[in-house]
Amino acid sequence: MRALSYLRLSSLLLLAGCASRAGVERSIASDSSAVPPNTVMLSQMMRELSAQPGFTDQLLSFINKGEKNGAFLTPELFDTFRKLVLGKDWSGLDRFPGWTIHRVTQTVHIGESLMSKSKDAVAASDRVQIGPYTLDKAMTASLDTPSDRPGFSDKGLVTKLTDSVTNGDGADPKIAPMHAESARLAEVMNRLSLNGYQSTAPFAASISGQTVTTPQQLVQALVETGHEVTVADARYFANFGHFHYNGEDVEMPFFLDSQISVSTDHWWQRSHRLLVPVAHAEYEWFIRGPKINADITFYFGIDGRAEFRTNDQLNQPWVMGRHAHEYIGADAIEVTRLTGQMLRAYAYLHAAHPQLPFGGYYTLGVCQDVVGAIEQRMTGRTTLFPNTAKTELFRDQPDDEITKLMEAVPKDTGGAPPAFERIFGSLPTTDMNAITVPGLRDDLIRSQTAWQQGDLHHRYVLTGQALTIAGVLIASGLVLWLLRFRRSRR
Repeated sequence: MRALSYLRLSSLLLLAGCASRAGVERSIASDSSAVPPNTVMLSQMMRELSAQPGFTDQLLSFINKGEKNGAFLTPELFDTFRKLVLGKDWSGLDRFPGWTIHRVTQTVHIGESLMSKSKDAVAASDRVQIGPYTLDKAMTASLDTPSDRPGFSDKGLVTKLTDSVTNGDGADPKIAPMHAESARLAEVMNRLSLNGYQSTAPFAASISGQTVTTPQQLVQALVETGHEVTVADARYFANFGHFHYNGEDVEMPFFLDSQISVSTDHWWQRSHRLLVPVAHAEYEWFIRGPKINADITFYFGIDGRAEFRTNDQLNQPWVMGRHAHEYIGADAIEVTRLTGQMLRAYAYLHAAHPQLPFGGYYTLGVCQDVVGAIEQRMTGRTTLFPNTAKTELFRDQPDDEITKLMEAVPKDTGGAPPAFERIFGSLPTTDMNAITVPGLRDDLIRSQTAWQQGDLHHRYVLTGQALTIAGVLIASGLVLWLLRFRRSRR
């Protein structure tokens, strides 16, 4: 009987070693209600359209344009994505790529050596939108009159791929009506941030008799002239596709391996790693008052720009969104000061490292790095993942305060597992039941419960192939032991 028990155990080990997509497919299928109305998974769109001649090649070519379309795929990542699509591995596509940030970093380093690198000088105005203002001429922009910028237009933002597929998002009906004021304010904030950069000419802004020369002074002036100003630390699921299929949104997250072990109901069940969609983090300014009503945002994006931007394209509902922190008064002014200094620091870094592909995105950080560094200054801790910046490069710009801020945040590219609070803190909701990605809710609920009970663990595991080999070896060893045991009884 004992020998039979060993054989049963060896069979379980063999099954555990044979990795299968079936579990992912079942968890997604059983949680289809998580998907918001008028939304489909990327796999559904591809399953239905891949049979159309030429569509798969067209989509892959479009995605491979990289930063222009919101994606950031190194050659190896793109090749993995291509194989999933051509191989019709739909469950793999729904959890693409599922790698650790360490593995992603390795592909970035390889990709950097393969991609063309420009050594041409990068002007600050090439990476920062300053509108009609210039860097070589002293100017004062008056904010007392309504903005003369054009209203919102989706021209250049929305692209029709086929009769049923478009890329890009249109106007947010709540925010887009403020586009003209938001665009001007973002340009003014950008230009004020560049005061003191190299030999830039002085620039000022005026409102209600007050003249300011820094972004933080402008926020203070807005408050003093009767405007309400709130700065929010906002988190979303990152949308790496921005596709629409037959008028419906398409879920296209980018999954990372958090290196967290998801608990199971029984000891003999194989645990698995918690895969989480990459977050997008940004600072958002909400200004309401007698002269200016605007919404603007700041982040370092896939386009290689660290700048203030308009914030009026409509988010697809599945990306969700929450404010991890909100700042008013002196705190709002301080966050504005730090973001302005970050903008200027990145201008120096772009000038010092023009050879970096994607405008330095990933090598100089992702959107989380800047927000996480400022969060740590403001709250004493950081709750964002991942951080990818090579902070030694920040010594190539003159602001020691920014260098120290970036050096203080945790680094994730070396392979060390991230703190649990950074995984959960990056999520766009604190209610795990509200998660909009099918198959993810149960994993997050289990993991959050285990974390709260002190039972959550990082997972250091062998690969599926290694587990299969180990299972075969153990089973073979047990069979040999059983044969010897029987011979010894004769």
